[in-house]
Order: sequence, then C-alpha cells, then structure tokens
Amino acid sequence: MQSTDRSRVRSDALVVFGVTGDLVHKMVFPALYRMVKKGVLDVPVIGVASSPWTREELQRHASDSVQKCGAADDPAALARFLGLLEYVSGDYQDPETFRALGKALEKVSRPAFYLAIPPALFETVIRGLGEAGLSRQARVIVEKPFGRDLASARKLNDTAHSVFPEESIFRIDHYLGKEAIMNILYFRFANSFLEPVWNRNYVDSVQITLAENFGVKERGSFYESAGCLRDVVQNHLFQIVALLAMDPPAYQGYDAVHDEKAKVFRAMRPLNAKDLVRGQYAGYRSEHGVAQDSDVETFCALRLFIDSWRWKDVSWYLRSGKNLPVSASEVLVELKPPPQRLFDDSDPPPGEGRANYLRFRLSPNSAVALAARIKSPGKEFVGEQRELFLQNEQQGEEGPYERLLTGALSGNRSLFSREDAVEAAWSVVDPVLYDHNPARPYDIGSWGPKEADSLMGPDDRWHNPSPE
Repeated sequence: MQSTDRSRVRSDALVVFGVTGDLVHKMVFPALYRMVKKGVLDVPVIGVASSPWTREELQRHASDSVQKCGAADDPAALARFLGLLEYVSGDYQDPETFRALGKALEKVSRPAFYLAIPPALFETVIRGLGEAGLSRQARVIVEKPFGRDLASARKLNDTAHSVFPEESIFRIDHYLGKEAIMNILYFRFANSFLEPVWNRNYVDSVQITLAENFGVKERGSFYESAGCLRDVVQNHLFQIVALLAMDPPAYQGYDAVHDEKAKVFRAMRPLNAKDLVRGQYAGYRSEHGVAQDSDVETFCALRLFIDSWRWKDVSWYLRSGKNLPVSASEVLVELKPPPQRLFDDSDPPPGEGRANYLRFRLSPNSAVALAARIKSPGKEFVGEQRELFLQNEQQGEEGPYERLLTGALSGNRSLFSREDAVEAAWSVVDPVLYDHNPARPYDIGSWGPKEADSLMGPDDRWHNPSPE
C-alpha cells in the first residue's frame, strides 16, 4: 500500500542507542548489512553505548554479528557496512554524552535516532536529545514495549511529543515487519470473495495462537518485568486482530490503515478477570533472574469481543506461551455451518470436526489454507473436509528489521504504531494487568493450563498448530 505523503525526506544518518546490546547484535547489524548490500543504506551509522569501546571494537562486534547469522556472503558489502560505523561512548544520564554525539553529527541535518535500549531509559534519552538540540528535523525510532500500562504509555507519549512531533515518532513492533503479517492485510483486501462473509453473520469465531517450544532462557529478569500479556498479547497479537478485524481503508494510504486499526482497538471490550487465564510453566521460578515466589505469567489465553457492527458477539480467542509443544503461529477463522443441514455430515457435532475455516499460517512458514467439504465417491451423500493450501514462503524474503529500518529512514510510517492506537490497545488490557487470578501451573511440552479450555464457547475448542 503506497503512502499519499509526498513530503517524506530521507534521514542522512542513523544513530543506534544501545549498540552493544543483544538486540542489535542478533537482529539489527545483520539487517543493516543487508540494507548496505542492496544499496538502500549509505549514510553514517553512529553507535552510542556506555561501554568504553573504540570504533575498531564496534566494527569487530558488528562483523562478528554478520558472520554468526550466516549473512556474510559479500565481503565488499561487509566492508562498506563496517566503514559506515562510528562510535560515541557515554552515560545516557550525562549531558556530555549528547554533546559528543552532536559533534559526531555536525555534518548531518536529518538524523534518525533508534532506541534499542531498555524501556526505562526511553524518556531519559528522548529528553537528552531535546535538551542538546539534536531533535530538529530528526526522527526517533522506539522499540517495544511502549509503556507498561495505559498511564505509562500516556506519560511516554507526552515526553516524546515534548521533543518530537507525532509524524517523527516511529514505534517499532517487529511483528508488523514480517511478510506473513503483511500478507493478512493484502489477502483481505485484494480478494473480493472474502468481504461478503467476513462478518458476524458468517464467522463463528477467530483464534490466534503464538506458541514457543522454549522457555525464557537468559531473559528471566526481563520476563519478570513484563510477562506474556505485556510482551506478546497487547502488541503482537492485538496487531494481528486489528488487521483481521478492520474495515476497508477509505483510500490508498497508510494513514487510512492506521485509522481503521485504531477503530478496532477502540471497539474492543475491556477485559476482566474471567476473560483471562494466566499460566506459568513448571520450573520457571528456578530460572536465572526469576523470583522464587513469582506470579508472572509465561502463558496467557483470553477471550476478546469487538463491539462493532461487523464483529458484534463474535468470540476472538488469543493464546501465547513458552515451553509449549511447538514453535508456531497460526490464525484460524472458523465459519458458521450451513443454515440448513441437508447432509448428515455437513455440520459435524462438537468434537467431531470443524466447519469450514480459513487458516493463516504465520510461522515457521507462511501459508493460507481454505477448508471446504467435498463429496466422497459413491452413492451416499457423505464427504470429507480438505484444505486448499497456498504456500507463500519465498527464499530471500526481506527480514522485519530490514523492512522497518528502511521504512523509518525514508519516513514511511505504514508499519509503525500510532499514538492513539497504542493507548487504545492498553485501555483494553489495563483492567487485568493488576486485577487477575493467580498464574496456573502447566507442564513443559503441554498446551498450557487446562483452565484455558474454560474460555471456549460450548461448540469451540482450541486449534493446536502443527510444527510444520
């Protein structure tokens, strides 16, 4: 979808705060290298961190990142990438750090500042940029989570707006940069056959599952401060809901898409404790950095309603967790059975099969499947349900960070979250962030606590993605 904004000007430098951290090493450096290789990145990349490194140490760190991700297939491109790197060392609390950064930006007029740092430091760095006079004609790129609840999100928005205008704030949710997520928007509005049935009259329920077959690993301290509801559901899964539930945009432009997504968040019914089941895998409290009496959830399942004309009374079931049987992410849109049962097997009883459905496979591979019944050979009018399966995986796909950083540097806001949408999403989960039932234990390798089944309607059951 093309933007209608003709005034976008490309940034002439990228400043990466937290350049020595794990996120940059694992995700950002490989993305920047691929951007250089494709010719879309040729501006200075200035790293900022507290480590007393030299420029040469940063270059070795970046080279190691590219080598370890298996992307270093073009020595000339790698050399060009490393040649773009510069480094500023300093404490984010110290104004001298921002003065040193200002000297490094003397020949730059439109920098983009990327905050790949802990959320607790967002406001400190944003204020530091403003006080140093570095925010004029600049952009700021902020990693999730954008706030911990509605109040902190509003406070962070206020701080950001005191330094940058909204059109210069790019809130990253890397999930929005994934090809499979973008395909949901395209599939919905590029195909005319879907719209007539995409509403409460034909859709019985929608399920979204994001499962991981591993635990928190070395991120125990982070998870203690976040939990599954904040880390995955309020952002990743809600963004998928918005793409599935939004009305057609009024015109071809990313502002129109953001308008419709924000309407979905505002139409979501705020959650209460009975809509939510929290779980914690066995052994979580023994992980490094985790409190021995922790009640933080590593699994979250909820039932959501969208009180709009299109989706009134349709159940949306969202689920995510760690140490589940597989690592996979799928959407299942289950349609209502035919209004009249002309054939005995056309409306299978609960537990004996599903009605027609549309399935979006998001990971580990991308696909779209439509399930329909066909008659079996013979005189009897009986049949079976089969999937029409469209594989959508392609070699050499653009990665999410590559896509997002390219967009931010060019001023394309299509894949970034807007202020009103962020706050509206927090409004939905805010009532249960602190008022909820205790986390239920579940075994590693299971699909979470059995209490999650209680969220389902009488004719519904969870769809468990397969590993392939």
